[in-house]
Amino acid sequence: MTRAPKPPASKAAPRRRGASPEKTAATRRALSRAALDIFLERGFSATRMSDVATRAGLAKGTIYLHFTDKAALFEDVLREVMRDTLAGRPMQRPRRDETTRAFLQRVVVPVLRELQASGRFGVVRLVMAEGPHFPELAAVYRRVAIEPVLRWVRLIAARASARGELRSDALSRLPMLLVAPAVMAALWNGLYSATEPLDVASVFDTFLELLFVAPPPGRPRAARG
Repeated sequence: MTRAPKPPASKAAPRRRGASPEKTAATRRALSRAALDIFLERGFSATRMSDVATRAGLAKGTIYLHFTDKAALFEDVLREVMRDTLAGRPMQRPRRDETTRAFLQRVVVPVLRELQASGRFGVVRLVMAEGPHFPELAAVYRRVAIEPVLRWVRLIAARASARGELRSDALSRLPMLLVAPAVMAALWNGLYSATEPLDVASVFDTFLELLFVAPPPGRPRAARG
């Protein structure tokens, strides 16, 4: 008994290739940068996801392929701001023979100047203004921008304390004090930059004078940024 011939195997439909990792990353960057511009222009509550996609030159639904909601988008914006500001550098440590004050001037002052020159201090004002109404906004800012910095400040404060460089243990107890000059300058300039702007680097340097003891005679003072 002859068997019936087998039907020819059907050809599988060609599989569609997804977007390359490079293209996906470029799309996320475009969305994050468009979102930063709109957040600073309109605030968090008035920013619509569809407007961000349009500003980035993408279809309105594209943004939801990358971000579940506006809080997730804001988190990515913060990470982009930090990457751009730090230029990929990790949190640095002082050199062995460097005073803690000189180290902070060398490392922190350029970052503060970059934030001020780029207008990104507006993110601080945005969180201050809208964080009470959007707890998820404040939570994202604390997790992404504040907590890593505070961990770093605690290490720096412990070093300075062990070396006898601090006037008191205030910085060890309240590490957020080190960011107070930047926050104050950001808020002040948001209100009065047209008439009496503050230079954040100068404010920070002056604040260090309050935290650190004067160097002993014969040792050069830290160079001003």
